[in-house]
Amino acid sequence: MRTAALVPAAGRGERLGPGTPKALRPLGGVPMLVHAVRVLAQARLVDLVVVAAPPEDVAGVRRILADHDAGAEVRVVAGGATRQESVRRALADLPDDIEAVLVHDAARPLVPVEVVDAVAAAVRDGAAAVVPALPVTDTVKRVDDAGAVVETLDRVALRAAQTPQGFRRAVLEAAHAGGDPLADVTDDAGLVERTGVTVRVVPGAAEAFKVTRPLDLVLAEAVLARRRAEGVR
Repeated sequence: MRTAALVPAAGRGERLGPGTPKALRPLGGVPMLVHAVRVLAQARLVDLVVVAAPPEDVAGVRRILADHDAGAEVRVVAGGATRQESVRRALADLPDDIEAVLVHDAARPLVPVEVVDAVAAAVRDGAAAVVPALPVTDTVKRVDDAGAVVETLDRVALRAAQTPQGFRRAVLEAAHAGGDPLADVTDDAGLVERTGVTVRVVPGAAEAFKVTRPLDLVLAEAVLARRRAEGVR
């Protein structure tokens, strides 16, 4: 079963601050997108990587990936105005022989390769949809529009989803074909859940955190520096 990894990287990432699109922000002197593509390339079960780039800078992203030797067969397509649209465009670019698809956030540049292979292996073993996730350690409150606490959720059953998320190609294509492009869905597993398909969970990793705010970038720099000091990366 040939597997492709899709990386929607067309967003601006305003919470990280103005300027360069988030996926192209440097981490250890290298764009976060390059780190993300490299780890996908290192996975033994990933055959192809497709990046959905900002539409106005497809050629620039191709140059960046070529200059940094991403280490995989990489295609770059024009992304869309939303994450959903970017994933749909990347899906449309896949060769016919791809049967399993991973979708990974460029903003999770430090995901361990073991997590990538675990997700891909679960799909190859028969799961229709798979997400890596970690138990929630904070107490989670549900609040109303006025800011009043409605209830305290039982965190024992809660998980924080990460990426890459893995799917049978037909399952992911069907979810995107029938999904509302304006729906408030923050990940691809959410779209698949709406079709009634069961989504399985495999263990995630603390280092697969998402770089969203400036403090996250500081933490990512520290993790990367530790890895380099240990000769890991």
